[in-house]
Amino acid sequence: MKTLDNKMKALSATRRRSVEARAAQLIAAEKSLAELRKAQNLTQASVARALKMGQDQISRIESREDLRISTLRKYVEGLGGTLTLTAEFPDREPVLLARFGTSDAEASRTRRRGPKPRVRSKV
Repeated sequence: MKTLDNKMKALSATRRRSVEARAAQLIAAEKSLAELRKAQNLTQASVARALKMGQDQISRIESREDLRISTLRKYVEGLGGTLTLTAEFPDREPVLLARFGTSDAEASRTRRRGPKPRVRSKV
């Protein structure tokens, strides 16, 4: 029976490093909010101060299974990051979703406006 170790040993050093790097990327991408905060060397209290809320609120956010995108965006910004949402499909390149990860101010600047109203001239 072949084990993963045997298969990895059979790869060239370059290919093994590539596989290990990709595995590390995938593992890093799968973090809970608490793990993400800890990876930034932040405490719940420091994130709470940045977001002007209580530490208990940060604890509740981190323990939820379902969050509003706006809450997640604010949390990520409190960690010093930027939220980006991407839709991935098996048969095409990933698609960046516009406006879902932007702040309210950014969204209002990028929101499409309808046609300008006509101004009737008095003759």
